[in-house]
Amino acid sequence: MMKFLEHPPAVFFFTGKGGVGKTSLSCATAVYLAGLGKRVLLVSTDPASNIGQVFGQKIGNRITALTDVDGLFALEIDPVDSARKVRERVVGPVRGVLPDDVVRAIEEQLSGACTVEIAAFGEFTELLTDGKVLSDFDHILFDTAPTGHTIRLLSLPGAWSHFISDNPQGASCLGPLSGLEQQKGQYEKAVKILSDPSKTRLVLVARGQRSSLQEALRTVSELRLEGLSGSYLVINGLLPESEVKNDPLALAIYQSEQRTVGEMEAFFSGFKVDRLPLKGYNVVGVGHLKEFFSPGGGSSEENIDKIQNQPDSLPSEWVEGLESLVDGLSKDGHGLVMMVGKGGVGKTTMAASIAVSLSLRGFPVHLTTTDPAAHLLRTLPDAPPNLTVSRIDPEVETEKYRQLVLKERGQGLDREGLLMLEEDLRSPCTEEIAVFQAFSSVIEESDRKFVVVDTAPTGHTLLLLDATGAYHHEVSRHIKEGDESTTPMMRLQNPEKTKIIVVSLLETTPLLEALSLEADLFRAGIRTWAWIFNNCLSVSGTRSPLLRERAQAEALLYDESRKMIKKPVVVVGMQDSEPIGAVKLQGLSEGNGSFSRT
Repeated sequence: MMKFLEHPPAVFFFTGKGGVGKTSLSCATAVYLAGLGKRVLLVSTDPASNIGQVFGQKIGNRITALTDVDGLFALEIDPVDSARKVRERVVGPVRGVLPDDVVRAIEEQLSGACTVEIAAFGEFTELLTDGKVLSDFDHILFDTAPTGHTIRLLSLPGAWSHFISDNPQGASCLGPLSGLEQQKGQYEKAVKILSDPSKTRLVLVARGQRSSLQEALRTVSELRLEGLSGSYLVINGLLPESEVKNDPLALAIYQSEQRTVGEMEAFFSGFKVDRLPLKGYNVVGVGHLKEFFSPGGGSSEENIDKIQNQPDSLPSEWVEGLESLVDGLSKDGHGLVMMVGKGGVGKTTMAASIAVSLSLRGFPVHLTTTDPAAHLLRTLPDAPPNLTVSRIDPEVETEKYRQLVLKERGQGLDREGLLMLEEDLRSPCTEEIAVFQAFSSVIEESDRKFVVVDTAPTGHTLLLLDATGAYHHEVSRHIKEGDESTTPMMRLQNPEKTKIIVVSLLETTPLLEALSLEADLFRAGIRTWAWIFNNCLSVSGTRSPLLRERAQAEALLYDESRKMIKKPVVVVGMQDSEPIGAVKLQGLSEGNGSFSRT
């Protein structure tokens, strides 16, 4: 039996990065508990929820009985829609009262991830404090969990006042709490339930990759500070040893995962750790969910024969490599190139490969990174002479920005107000703003050389900067036609000066997350230039039956993705060794490789 299923409490929360398997794990857990004769409610707060697809029936935002499993019910909550309602609750009363530009600034403050998180927590709260729901079900399972930042916000008494009306020009994540005083008691009760290990179990979900395990460690450390105990870890999707025969790629993946998990084990001492093998098939249907916790891994029996008769690679006429992007960039001779994508998809390596290839074509290039491990300094020991590499430390820049804001806006605040401001400055938006401001000095170099940046701010952060600093607005007002003056925001909005490249994986959740990031940039008037699907098995030539089965799923998803993506798309295959050095990084741009699973 899985350790996290022993002596199951009333409430489960599953947390982890997108694409680690939270939905599959929560669905399989729900089926297991229902099989014990328990009444179970499965709740999804994922905007791209697919639990209806997993169970093969429509669910929606009402508690729905699942026809194939006795005692199992499900509910899909759209936190984006909930956030819209929160936004309207705050903005509605001041629309037509405050100036339009102030209302727009408030709306933007309420359009970020913090609002969605708080709205989702509001939905958690209603269920956790609903006596009828608690009495009707033995177990309630949530496929996401609140962050420590959200819980800290909820613990600040002053955050429940009309903070935003007093600070209409301040970049703030406290706005969503405005006007919710009547729910304060409910939130306090919900946090108490969350903090009680006899009632609630927090299950961390990760893959056997360093970035995924580090994210799990960061999450549990943060939540423990708020009194939530998280001592269960599920490492999902580990490649079975049986798959490594006669396949260098499978062997490399297996060795990398085993090494990474072994090295990270010390950080999870005291945790109860479960390991689950990688499945070759999509975990859809009650049959697959019942098998989910079985020790066997690899390709499903029913699909092994099919593998031999179906293509497991993308048709060559569909696929272009990074070289085509470098060709396109070279035509301009200079400019700003920025990668956008979620963590762990390979933005740093893609940026390094493009930068090296441009420099080897004779162009002066400045590659700048926020990679916290300064990974590029190890990856590029033999950088070409016309390639400059620099690093911006997000932690250092964020702390500098925090101190600046505290100095400017903290004057005269009482203790309660200062606590609110300090927590507000722990928002993810704060780091994005600080890093982007640090990048701004480098960005100007792109008028005479290529500047390649391995990360880009979200559209929400850019609009927040625009609304709060008013710098872009002021410069725009005073620029005459033909004037060359530009702000960083204007440069990003100009497709002739800036090329935004979306980096993703050919997996459902990372793809949906990347599409959301693209839409957010579009909202800020910024158009993406191209997409990179990185780490693809479908162009790797693997001989592992399980990996070939997953490659077939990639090929199908690629076909679907081309209906949603209107920009050029290139594919980079997974390889069996890490590209260390300029020569190997250039090889990625010639279609010969991919980045390692670190």
